[in-house]
Amino acid sequence: MLRQIAALDRLIVRLIDATPAFAERNRIIRSMPGVGPATAVRLLASLPELGTASAKQMACLVGVAPIANDSGNRRGARHISGGRHDVRKVVYMAALVATKHNPALRAFYERLCAAGKPKKLALVAVIRKLIGILNVMLQRNQMWRPTTLKA
Repeated sequence: MLRQIAALDRLIVRLIDATPAFAERNRIIRSMPGVGPATAVRLLASLPELGTASAKQMACLVGVAPIANDSGNRRGARHISGGRHDVRKVVYMAALVATKHNPALRAFYERLCAAGKPKKLALVAVIRKLIGILNVMLQRNQMWRPTTLKA
């Protein structure tokens, strides 16, 4: 079973490398610290809109946009829901790794935690930031630079 999985992984990588558009998008996505091969492949396969939509639209597609729970004068808490669950799972793991290995996203995460935000909320904010940055990188066709965070 493990050999079959490894063979499929190699085949997926070969197919991505054989398609110039996918190879370039993969190279750009993988340039961000914290984003590994599994995340890049999942984003290429399950989120083709990446690089063509706005950051808010991408957050909705991934399912990390805060959804209001309001009714009349009542203002409820905002929660994340919907979106593409398979993408959200791999981006969640990428965000966890990025909070350790990506200096810009680690600083963002630590700043939110220091401000008293719950760790899970701060991590969801990192996911939104990560998706937004990847979106801009693909729109501009540029590799990761820490200054991309300001975009």
